[in-house]
Amino acid sequence: MSLRTLSHRVGSSSSLYTTTTKRPSPALRIRCLATTSEGSSLAKTGLYDFHVSNGAKMVPFAGYAMPLAYGAVGAVASHHHVRESVGLFDVGHMVQSNFRGPGASAFLEWLTPSSLSSLSPYTSTLSVLLNESGGIIDDTVITKHANDAWYVVTNAGRRERDLAWFAAKLAEWNSGKAAAQQGGAGGGGKEKHGEVEHEVLEGWGLLALQGPEAAKYLQGLTSFDLRALTFGKSAFVPIEGFNLHVARGGYTGEDGFEISIPPTNTLEVADLLSKEPVQLTGLGARDSLRLEAGMCLYGQDLDEQTTPVEAGLTWVIGKERRETGGFIGYEGVLKHLKDGPPRRRVGLIVEGAPARQGAKIIAPSGGEQIGTVTSGIPSPTLGKNIAMGYVQSGWHKKGTEVEVDVRNKLRKAVITPLPFVKSKFYRG
Repeated sequence: MSLRTLSHRVGSSSSLYTTTTKRPSPALRIRCLATTSEGSSLAKTGLYDFHVSNGAKMVPFAGYAMPLAYGAVGAVASHHHVRESVGLFDVGHMVQSNFRGPGASAFLEWLTPSSLSSLSPYTSTLSVLLNESGGIIDDTVITKHANDAWYVVTNAGRRERDLAWFAAKLAEWNSGKAAAQQGGAGGGGKEKHGEVEHEVLEGWGLLALQGPEAAKYLQGLTSFDLRALTFGKSAFVPIEGFNLHVARGGYTGEDGFEISIPPTNTLEVADLLSKEPVQLTGLGARDSLRLEAGMCLYGQDLDEQTTPVEAGLTWVIGKERRETGGFIGYEGVLKHLKDGPPRRRVGLIVEGAPARQGAKIIAPSGGEQIGTVTSGIPSPTLGKNIAMGYVQSGWHKKGTEVEVDVRNKLRKAVITPLPFVKSKFYRG
């Protein structure tokens, strides 16, 4: 069953992919965001007015007007509140989709390198959409409801690219052309697996309740025993009369939940989820929380020239699929698996001043450039300057000393394991 079927129904259900309106190009660097002006062409989530009424400073992000922070509460204070208590994030800009049909499992295993068919019902996994060279088109969370029903969340900043890719590949799949392309490696296509339909859940809300107090707060709103919902699991949960898809996980490294909501209910549910001690939390804190948790931001830490092996995401590639293939981009991924990637994503602790996106990573004593920083901040939790980036293979080992060019001054740095802050996911 789909989210639209099991949640409160809203309008008519389209079953096939339809053309979407164009979104402005993404603005992914949070520290460079500017306040939005009235009359801007930015898209809005269903909670735009809710944010404004709660004192949010709205900024452009991934083609949307999104809250950076609320009132006089700064990003660092919000960050600490999520680490110590509970915060609520509007992530309704993300693209939510249903894939249905007898070929849905095989289709998604063609688009991604993950072993999806072996997942239990209502289990989620992080995965990646790959181009023909094995580069990452987008990172995505995929949830299996049944063999013929899947819920997929992709990034707002990649909306146009992702939906066009889905449409093109669905056309190939449903025409049977994909079967010939795959050959004997995993086999696929209309003849063997059946057709697939794609529905974009336009206008649906998505809220992330994150922090050590998240479960206690949400439990107070439902008769469903949330102890049965461990990390990576989801269920349709009754919340004060609403039947909502709730997935345990998030983008902060803390325990938490992501809750999908039909358009007409989003504001009411946001009100329910934003009482004390919950604090509304914006993009500023979201970025520092995810970086401490070692999580990637597409457009900074991931792109189409980067394979999952380079990105330290080899674990999303199913073990048997490393041998059998059968997914788009297999040859490029296989090369990096067998020969090793030319570069690797690493964490860094940087002395003196924070290294930002684009800073050069240099061999010690002013040597050659060996890499580039992709994300960097002063860590509110650690009180140190942390960064992620890519370095040439051989320089990626824990404890390796390097230097980073921060505003034309070389700063000492050390390669550090990710995550910087230990994750606290609830596993039962």
